[in-house]
Parts: sequence; C-alpha cells; structure tokens
Amino acid sequence: MIEARSFAGRSVAVFGMGMSGLAAARSLLAGGAKVSVWDDGERGCEAARAAGLPLCDLRSADWSAIEVLVLAPGVPLTHPEPHWTVKLARDHGAEIIGDTEIFMRERKGSGAAAKVIAITGTNGKSTTTSLTHHILASAGLDAVLGGNIGKAVLDLPPFADGRYYVIEFSSFQLDLTPSLDPDVAVLLNITPDHLDRHGTLENYAAVKETIFRNSAAAVIGADDGFCDAIAARAIARGVKTLRISARRPVETGVYAEGSELFEAANGSVQNRTSLGGIGSLRGAHNAQNASAALAAARCLGLPWDRLSQSLRSFPGLAHRMEEVRRIGNVLFINDSKATNADAAERALLSFSNIYWIAGGKPKEGGITSLAPYFSRIKKAYLIGEASQAFAGTLGASVPFTFSKTLDLAVAEAAADALADEAGEPVVLLSPACASYDQFPNFEVRGNAFRALVEALPAAPPKDRAA
Repeated sequence: MIEARSFAGRSVAVFGMGMSGLAAARSLLAGGAKVSVWDDGERGCEAARAAGLPLCDLRSADWSAIEVLVLAPGVPLTHPEPHWTVKLARDHGAEIIGDTEIFMRERKGSGAAAKVIAITGTNGKSTTTSLTHHILASAGLDAVLGGNIGKAVLDLPPFADGRYYVIEFSSFQLDLTPSLDPDVAVLLNITPDHLDRHGTLENYAAVKETIFRNSAAAVIGADDGFCDAIAARAIARGVKTLRISARRPVETGVYAEGSELFEAANGSVQNRTSLGGIGSLRGAHNAQNASAALAAARCLGLPWDRLSQSLRSFPGLAHRMEEVRRIGNVLFINDSKATNADAAERALLSFSNIYWIAGGKPKEGGITSLAPYFSRIKKAYLIGEASQAFAGTLGASVPFTFSKTLDLAVAEAAADALADEAGEPVVLLSPACASYDQFPNFEVRGNAFRALVEALPAAPPKDRAA
C-alpha cells in the first residue's frame, strides 16, 4: 500500500466505496489524514463498515471543515450534472481529486526514482497496459500494474528507486488528476464514448489530451483526427513524441503493415518484428496496441530485440479477444470487453467465419458502423435490451436469432458452428454493448461465457459422427 502522507492532519472526505475508494480511504488513514467515507448505496457503505472505515453521511457533514473530496472515478463530475458531493465541495471551497491524484502527489513526495507510464484511449488501453507491463517485467525490471485495470493505484507497492508503475487511466480518472506528470504518456485513439459523462466528443478528447499536460514523453495514435492533432500540439510544445499507426507508416514511431511492425526514425526504418502466429495479439487493433507498448518501452530506453522477443510470451487479456477453447475446428473467443461498436469492429476484422453473440445495454449509435463487416458474419445471436435495435440494423444482411440470454446464445451458436465444416468457424462474444441489463459488468459476462463454453461437450470424431 502507498500511504498518503502528504495529507497528514487534513480533513478528507472520500465518496464512493468501490475498489479505488476503499484503497484511498485506507491510504489516507495510514498517512495520518482525518477521513470520512460515504456511498450512495448500501453495498458500498457495508463494504466500508467491513473494512473498519469511518462512515459519515456526507449530506449532513460539516463541509466547512472538509478540505478535500476524493471522488470515485465513476461519480459524475460535470455531466449530466455534478454529483451532490461535488456541488457541496465546490460551494465550500474543498479541492476535488481522485485516488490517482493522491498517487501522483505521493510519488513526488517520496523522492524515489520511480517511473510512471500512463496509458489511455477509447479502446485497447487495457491490452496495451497489460502488454507494456509484460514487456517491462520480461526485461527484468521491477514493474507493477494498476489503475483502471487490476489493483487500485494506492494498493500498489510503495514507491522505490527503479520501480516502474504501468497505470491505465480512464477519462474519468484523468479528470481527477490535475498534477499528472508521467515519464511516458500513451494515447491510443479517440472515438465516441462516455458522452453522457463528458457532454461532447470535443470535451472527451480534451480530457484525454490532459495526459500529456506534463509528460516527459508521448506516444500517440495517428489513426484518427483528434489524436493526430494532439500529437501535432505535443510536438509543437517540444515533447518527445512517437506516433503509432496500424494503417500507415509514420515518420518517427512504430507502425504496422498487417502483422509486421516497424520502428521508424525521421522516415527511416530502424527495426522490425512480426506478430505472426501470436494468437493473443491477432488483428489490426492489437497491432496498434503492440506498437504503442513497444514505443513506450523504447521511450524508456529498452533495446528493441529484447522487447520484440517478449511479445511472443504475452498471454493476452481476459475478456479481450481471449481464446477460450477449441472444439474440433471451432474457435471460441471471449471479447466481452468490447462494450461499444468500435471495440467490436476490431474483433470482426480479425475473423471471417463468425457466429456472433451480440447485445446487452445499448450504446449510442448501436451497430450501424459495423455494416461493412456484416459479410464476415454467418449468423448473429442477439441478447439483452439491444436485441430489437440490432435486428433492425442487421435486417436481411445477416441471419439472426433472438437468443435473449447468453446461455441460449452459446448453445445455439456452438451447435451451428460445429455443423459448419468451412474453414475455421469462430463463436465470438463481442457484444458491442454494456453488460448492465443482465450482468454487473463485462468481467462477469465474460466469465459466464467462459464457463458455458468450457461446459460444452467435446466434438465427436468425424468418422464416428458419420
């Protein structure tokens, strides 16, 4: 645990008793702060009680005595309107920050020569964060991983010389980390997401750009207009900047051509490697993720040869293009983390004989943007609230069935795929939706898919079936 010693003696309210809120409260108490915690839900309050934290209903608290509000990242800061704790904090002049801001202040206060690699983007950030951590650990470095993936940042080991912190940042966390100053900052891409939280796509992009406000080096995607403009501004400020691309060569940075990766400097190729045969990094989206991880490691001075070798031992990320099982010639892929159409597009591009399980709580825009990939889908199995809307979009282009629930979808898709002898059929869970209509989160949905697939009987030998 990282103790929040810079808050010693200060009165701090912590709202939101999820993983990051609980960690923040423990860290603050260990550092000597006067802490009050609260949550709008009984589950959160019970978690605080079980952890022995000092509960206080912040609606009736004396806000004139509260100096800092530590807000859980999922709590609205601005849109659709500020949470009531935010309004109270602003009315009384209390500072509003997140656990990631405490983390950055403690790094500065520790005096340790510890490095921070901060990674964000609409899609791919979890894979890129995990892969970057894997690359650094494979190089023999003391690397730890956390933030929006894995452990809360304040539950990570204390700052120490030579330790590397690979941290995934959501836009919510960036909003609450004004003093973020990473050694390397990575922005993969920007597409519409969380607009209910940020108001407009322009606001969302502006929040993402704050990751470079004080970064020593920048790795930025070149495949969308927002990121390309952000990269140009970083270069204009004199920030060491490497561009990455899965679509075209870049002047300085790392780019992909199919499964081949190239490192370029001033327009000249310096190094290359291949993702061919690496199941955990298949597809153009993973070529971008791998490009970003390699570029980040290069910013830290690691040699290319050692980095490229470590790609082959990367186990992949649970719920993101995760190979769950093969039955006969049928491959089962868990891509539950694809909670919007842009993320599902990456999976659809990776296969050509797809039995697609899709649906859930719909996101704005639905799946209309996926129409160019419908020819890759043999049949769709629709679940959850989005079923009717998705059926309307698929129309006559893709055969579909209303499976309604995941268990029925897996059974139906498996039966159809196992009867298909053409090439490599793929049963793909890539919902293009949030999970909240039927599951608490995408992890639970993905775990349910994995369990259902693992429970399927093995395919009978072809000669016996005949």
